[in-house]
Amino acid sequence: MDETIAAIATAPGRGAIAIVRCSGPEARAIAARVFRSRDPLVDRVATYGTIVDRNGGVIDRGLALAMDAPRSVTGEDVVELHVHGSPVVVRETLRALLQAGARAAGPGEFTRRAFINGKIDLSAAEAVADIIAAESDAALRAAQANLAGALRAAIEDARRPLLTIVEELSGAIDYPDEIAEPQAASVRSAVHEVDAALAQLERDWERGRLIREGLSVAIVGPPNAGKSTLLNALLGEERAIVSPWPGTTRDTIEEAFVADGITVRAIDTAGLRISAEPIERSGIERTRSALAAATLALVVVDGSEPLGPDARHVLRDTRGRSRVVLFNKRDRGSAGYAQREDTERDAICGSAHERATIADVRAAVARAATNGATLDVARPHLASARQADAVVRARASLGEALATIAGGEPLDLAVPSLVTAVAALGEITGAEATEAILSGIFARFCVGK
Repeated sequence: MDETIAAIATAPGRGAIAIVRCSGPEARAIAARVFRSRDPLVDRVATYGTIVDRNGGVIDRGLALAMDAPRSVTGEDVVELHVHGSPVVVRETLRALLQAGARAAGPGEFTRRAFINGKIDLSAAEAVADIIAAESDAALRAAQANLAGALRAAIEDARRPLLTIVEELSGAIDYPDEIAEPQAASVRSAVHEVDAALAQLERDWERGRLIREGLSVAIVGPPNAGKSTLLNALLGEERAIVSPWPGTTRDTIEEAFVADGITVRAIDTAGLRISAEPIERSGIERTRSALAAATLALVVVDGSEPLGPDARHVLRDTRGRSRVVLFNKRDRGSAGYAQREDTERDAICGSAHERATIADVRAAVARAATNGATLDVARPHLASARQADAVVRARASLGEALATIAGGEPLDLAVPSLVTAVAALGEITGAEATEAILSGIFARFCVGK
C-alpha cells in the first residue's frame, strides 16, 4: 500500500482514447515526471499537456486528470493520463510511468485498494468483476444492484440481529445482576427470521448464476431434423451449414444468444442415429458428451413425418431430464407430432422458418431455465460460489443454535454457533475476510481494474 502502482485501464487494441492510471502516495510526483503542462494539476480538473519519456522525448499530447485522496476510486491519490488509443502510445506512456517510479499493478489491485481503503465492500468489489464480464442486460443490471450495495444491505440485515443477541447474552453472562438474559422465545424467533432470509438468498443462488454465467443448451435430434436451421434462426445469422443431406453436421458448434435476459450457450450437434461411418460416429459421440454436460436439452425431431426409430430413440433417451421438445417442419405436415406420447404433450409444434416458433422456443428455454419463476435482477443475490458457501455455513451454524435452544439448554451455549454464523456472513462483505479470500477474489480481475 505504500507503493504507487500504474496500469493501462482501457481494453487492448486501437481506439480513439486510452487511459493509463496511476494510484498511490507518489502518484502526483510520478505524473509530474512524465506530464508537462503550463498549468498545475488541480483536483478533478482535466489539464492539457504533453506526455514525455525519461529522456524528454514526446510520446503524445493529451489530458491528465488528478483525483486527490480520499475522494478517488481507490481512496488514494490518483492520476489518469488520457492519451490517443494507439497501442504504441499506450505502451510507452505506461513505460514512462514505470521508469518514473511506479510499479506495475497486479490483477484487480486498484479495486483491492478501494476495498482496503473502505471505498467499497467485498461484495461490491466482486460486482465490479461481474459488470466487466456481463454478457446480457440482465447480468449487467444484477451486477449493478450488488455494486450499489443490495447484497451488502441484505447481509448486514442478517448479521445485525445475530450480533445483538450475542451482545445481550454476553452482557447477561458478565453482568447477571444488571443485564437480564433475553427470552428464549424471542431469540428463537429472531434466529428463525434470519435463517429464512438466508434461505431465500440460497434459493436465488442458482437463478442468479444463470443470469451471470448463462445456460448450456445442447440441440439434439436425429439427422436432418432441422437442428442447424433452428440454431441459425435463434442466432439471427447463418452460423451453421444447412443441407438437405442427413449427416451434414459432423462436429459441435457453440454460439450464444439471449432469451428473456438469460445468456444461452447453444451447442449444435451431429444427428443421433446408428452409423457405421467412422467420422459420423465420432460426431455422434461428441453429441452424447455435449448432451451429458448441458443443463438443458433442446430436442428437435421432424414432426412432418411419422416418427422413425431414430426420433423415438432421442425422445426416449431425453425423458426424465430438463428439456424442450420441438416437432419441427410443421409447414410440411404434422404426422409425427400427432404420434407423440403423453410425455411430449407440452412439446412445441412449429417450423424453424417461422418467427412465432422461434419466439416460442426462446420462451420455453427461459421457462425451463428458471422453472417458470420470474427473475428479479434488482433483488439482492449471491454472485459467486464463495458467497453461496458462506451462506450455507452460516445457516448450518444457525441450525445448531436453534437445536440448542429447542433442547432447553442454557442460551449462552448457543453463542459459539451464532458467532460462527456472523463470521461466515462477514466473509461476504469483507468484514471477516482473510488474505486467502482476498487473493482468490482479486486474482480473477483484469490488470488495470
